Amino acid sequence: MREAMRNGLLDQITTPASQNLLEPDAAWCADNGIYSQAYPGDGQYLRWLSTLPGPARCRFAVAPDVVADHNATLERSWPMLRRIREAGLPVALCAQNGATPDDLPWDYIDAVFLAGIVECVPCGWVPSVAYLPLDGCPNGHQLAEWKTSDIAWRIAAEAKAHGKWVHMGRVNTRNRMLKAKAMGCDSADGTYLAFGPDQNLPSLLSWLCEPVERAAVQMDLFADAATPALLGEVA
Repeated sequence: MREAMRNGLLDQITTPASQNLLEPDAAWCADNGIYSQAYPGDGQYLRWLSTLPGPARCRFAVAPDVVADHNATLERSWPMLRRIREAGLPVALCAQNGATPDDLPWDYIDAVFLAGIVECVPCGWVPSVAYLPLDGCPNGHQLAEWKTSDIAWRIAAEAKAHGKWVHMGRVNTRNRMLKAKAMGCDSADGTYLAFGPDQNLPSLLSWLCEPVERAAVQMDLFADAATPALLGEVA
């Protein structure tokens, strides 16, 4: 895994909880750990970010968010967007369920992290994270991933029009990787490499080279070297 990072095949993701040593030459990003309930608080998060070496290699640091709630995420992230930038790092805002291209603060962010959870498109129902995994809504409709929805495609396109980096979280299958590439994502992360990094790395890298219907794009794969979780550039 670390050899792939040193060779530029993978980037590296780190979180306050993982405390991984960053590879000297690898591009990296910092996630806040909120989805795994490991966020240390704003002050400690900023102090931790200030200790990370190689800020010029940082793709983005994720501002604190509220899972599956766009309006709450905007309120939660807003004070930290400026503070992360002032720490010398590009800042990413998590696009959650309910986000649209028209209500993201484009001038105040450097990247969009396509996050969110499953939702019911016909009735607009979004489940509590505590109930996941879940296949259907109370009305019997099948749930669909928000981050690959039509609105997420529009957000990705608007982000690229503004010159912003686009990242997709939790990309663990070939189909999802190809979808991220088609959407124009620059990078993705997931847990695919955690289940046999030596066996799965070749297939993962092959996904990055597969053509998609739209123009070819370069996408980074980011991996956590201690607890492998892909994060890298999508080609």
